[in-house]
Amino acid sequence: MSYEPPIHWNDHEDIAMALYEKFGDDFSESKIYRIRFTDLLEWVLSLPNFEGTREQANEGHLEQIQSAWVYEWRDNQD
Repeated sequence: MSYEPPIHWNDHEDIAMALYEKFGDDFSESKIYRIRFTDLLEWVLSLPNFEGTREQANEGHLEQIQSAWVYEWRDNQD
């Protein structure tokens, strides 16, 4: 079993990868940008090795995660 290091709010790319692994192609680029931040926040908090807290979250983090998720989705469309 591989050790998964903990993820924190600043690890936007790691969070985006984990979200992409969780949802795959259920969300296209336009759908990712339409996700409500309240939903995104819950999904991030529910990731298995995520160690950030709800109180540490801010809109900037969520925007960065959303953008990184779009890039992750695009990378997997080849």
